[in-house]
Amino acid sequence: MLKRYLTTRDYGETSLTIRKSEFIGYVKHVETEEEAIAFIDSIKKKHWDATHNCSAYIIGEHDQIQKANDDGEPSGTAGKPILEVIKKQQLKDTCIVVTRYFGGILLGAGGLIRAYGQTASEAIKATGVIERVLHTMIEITIDYTWLGKIENELHHREYRIKDIDYLDKVILHVLVEAGNEENFINWMIDFTNGQAKMEQKEQMYVDIPYKKNEA
Repeated sequence: MLKRYLTTRDYGETSLTIRKSEFIGYVKHVETEEEAIAFIDSIKKKHWDATHNCSAYIIGEHDQIQKANDDGEPSGTAGKPILEVIKKQQLKDTCIVVTRYFGGILLGAGGLIRAYGQTASEAIKATGVIERVLHTMIEITIDYTWLGKIENELHHREYRIKDIDYLDKVILHVLVEAGNEENFINWMIDFTNGQAKMEQKEQMYVDIPYKKNEA
């Protein structure tokens, strides 16, 4: 599994008017090709009267599935520019549909490429990008006397507590970034003077707001 990757939030849309043509961009996070096809079909059904519903998607840990569809626009002027926007932003598991209502002014090949690319970019911006970071769930079992101290220390160090079970002893379910498990366990052993019992559990992705580094 990848330790981290970029993708979009679940859903978003935007609308642009370019030389009297309306371009509506739709973005959805998808994890299978079936989900992508279903999303594209839903937009086509919604905009059955549109001139074109062009689309592209990238799916898979290593971008194994990549598809682009011009839906009647000149070859390479719609689906490919949308796909290139997804690639340029290094997004995974992302599907974009751009619907066009023709406004009567021909844009030419270059104009179409720019219009579809711009709409895809604006739709991603409207949707929002997140970073998915792989974490390991670590269970910490401790006496109740330690609960406040551990909660405070975890909060101070910005660790995420997913759940707490209040049984004979307290069990904290803490998310630790993958690769940092050993350091975390050693630190917790030292912090509790060896009184904490720890067990590594399943791994999962945690969504973190992505802030692009500006040059």
